[in-house]
This record gives sequence, C-alpha cells and structure tokens, in this order.
Amino acid sequence: MGDPVREAPVLDAPVLKARGLVREFRGFRAVDGVDLDIAEGSVHALVGPNGAGKTTLFNLLTGFLKPTAGSVRLGEHELAGRRPERIAKLGLARSFQITSLFAELTPRQHVELALAGRTGLGWRFWRSDKALGRYSGRAAELLGQVGLGEHADVPAGALAYGRKRALELALALALDPKVLLLDEPTAGMGVEDVGRTVDLIKKVRAGRTVVLVEHNMSVVSSLADRVTVLQHGQVLVEGPYAEIRHDPRVVTAYLGDSNAAH
Repeated sequence: MGDPVREAPVLDAPVLKARGLVREFRGFRAVDGVDLDIAEGSVHALVGPNGAGKTTLFNLLTGFLKPTAGSVRLGEHELAGRRPERIAKLGLARSFQITSLFAELTPRQHVELALAGRTGLGWRFWRSDKALGRYSGRAAELLGQVGLGEHADVPAGALAYGRKRALELALALALDPKVLLLDEPTAGMGVEDVGRTVDLIKKVRAGRTVVLVEHNMSVVSSLADRVTVLQHGQVLVEGPYAEIRHDPRVVTAYLGDSNAAH
C-alpha cells in the first residue's frame, strides 16, 4: 500500500508541540489532555474515527480556537491565545477543508494578494496595480509548483475542484510557512485528483514540516512519517503507519468505519 514505509524522524527537537491541550464545549471535552510532538521536516498525520477531536485539535494548533487549558509552541513561540494571522506570520499556515476563493479572481491574482498580505502593503492592493506587479514572478513560481501554471489567468470559479484545492495550497505556501497544516487535503476528490494531490504534497514538503488531518488511510500510508490516532479527544496510539495499522486499539476504534479496511 503506497510507498515503502519510512522510518519516523527523531523527535529530539520538535518544531511544533502541544502539552496538556484541552478544549471544552459546555462541559464536553472535545480535546482532553493531548500531548503532541511534530518533528521538524516530517509529515505527521492526525487520524481517528468521526468525532475523535481531529478538527478541534487542528483549530487549537492554528489559533481558530482558544484552549481551555494547555500549551501550543512553535519553536520558542507560545501560540495559545494568539490570533490566527499572528500565528501564520510566525510560520504556521493552514489550508482549509472547505475551499473559500473569490470566483472572479484568477489564481495569479489570488496568489499575488496572498504575497502582498505578508508585507507592509497589507491588503491595500487596490491603491496600485504596480504594487501587486512586484509579486508576479513569485506568484508564477508558486502556481507552477502546484501545477496551475497553465491556469494562472482562469477565473477561480471556473477551475475544477482538484485545481481549486491546488490553488488553496499555493495560497498557504505563499506565506512561506515552516509548518504547513492541511485539513482533509483529498476530501471530495476522485481517484485521479487524490493521486495528483499526494504527489503534490510530496513535492511541497521539501524544506518544511507538514501536519495533515486525513480520512483516506491510503493517503496516510503514502505520506506520513508518523501517525497520531485520536479517540474521544485523547491520543489513542502514535507511531509509524506500519505499526499503528495493526494495533488492536486502532482496529477497534475504526470498527464500522469504511476506512478501517484500507
């Protein structure tokens, strides 16, 4: 299944780590005391059955939710309580499960705006077309990297679903993140787009760390150096995919889930 299994990177100096992370919703603990170490340069998958707490954990790591308790650190920076845009500037960028693009803008315009948003220009892009023009070279490079070079000037609303997800990835890469978080990167894709997306993630992981939430276990087996399995908001088991896939606790957690058979 997928590529030959790689040895997980040594976790002596995790680039991203969580300690005692808790998130309560009206007394219900969606995330319940999670400790997590993400090795620099690794691809780390968060998996688990529906309701396991994956998305809530993802939101805590990226600042879209504030933890009830616990700590999230990116290098020397404490992230808990910071706004998502501040976290992004520190080097952690997120690609969303639900794509939100401006239908009338082209991929080139999207990426130029994202690049401008990193600078002092901010979103004052309407003041000068020349101001955006300074980013055209880097925008073209990013679009080529995600396979959208030939679609740079097509309105985003006219792009096929898989290409919209590729554009979303280019927007995250425009932030030049140390850590790239991907939320269900292959959700809703056909087999051909899934294969293309897996190849794309393998390409863009060079020089950065990737954390992904993913239901497709074939994708996980192809990409992940290390896998954390969540259940009821807690870490059930963690390790290389080849180990966790046979763990009786994981098999039990996935009973009745169609992905358990992969």
